[in-house]
Amino acid sequence: MTAVLQRSFRVLEELAIAPEGRTLSELVNELGLPLSATHRLLADLIEQGYVRKDERRGEFLLTMKMPALGLRFLSAAGIADIAQPILERLAGQCGELVRLALVEDDQLIYVAKAQGARQGIVYDPEMGRPVTLSVSAAGIVWMSTKTEEEAMALVSRQGFGTPAEFGPRAPTTFKALMPMVELARSRKFATTQDMFLPAMSSMATPVYGPAQEVRAVLIIAGPMSRLSEEKMEELAPVLQSTAQELSAASSVSPMFRRALNSRQTEPAS
Repeated sequence: MTAVLQRSFRVLEELAIAPEGRTLSELVNELGLPLSATHRLLADLIEQGYVRKDERRGEFLLTMKMPALGLRFLSAAGIADIAQPILERLAGQCGELVRLALVEDDQLIYVAKAQGARQGIVYDPEMGRPVTLSVSAAGIVWMSTKTEEEAMALVSRQGFGTPAEFGPRAPTTFKALMPMVELARSRKFATTQDMFLPAMSSMATPVYGPAQEVRAVLIIAGPMSRLSEEKMEELAPVLQSTAQELSAASSVSPMFRRALNSRQTEPAS
């Protein structure tokens, strides 16, 4: 990847987490790039229609072109048509936020959601961002489908989430994390409390593709005041049965079929 292209992606990724926009100086400080180079990158991205400038406030913002590309891809991949009705039904049953995160190389990415909570605290983290594996039920249950060495390598590449950034119970060592992974391996689902965010709970289970590889993770998340350990135990069967339904439906999704085809064409080792 050329340096210019790499820097352009860094600008886009920074703007993607700042819907209110970033000034030129803020982008320079955040990305550690020279001012003149950042200005040229922004000019090129504006010319291509991916970024616009708020002339009144001097801030740069993403246009809808890139989000539209993502939505178009998810639609073509069958994610919205196949998964959304299933997620909506589960959200209605549990009364909490339901998410689907797809496996993409060595990351999990949130791609779909349904909100079951109609009043009180509504838990809804940002869409489209990678899952922090060490502090999330999704990450823990995904790692439970891998060998210990593979799981530790995933966390080593991404880094541990810290209590200062996430919740007070966020594990910061493999000694603390790996027993959670082992428990998830035996239960076929994972639960967390006070790890991703203070006073928040989550639970997750794998969704398998046609070749029996993990292609996604199904998640329920909400406040600990509603989503206690006892409540999560109660919801585990419906979470797992919904994941099985998604697995069965995945055969008609181009995204899931892509994993099957790539696996079938891998050379024998």
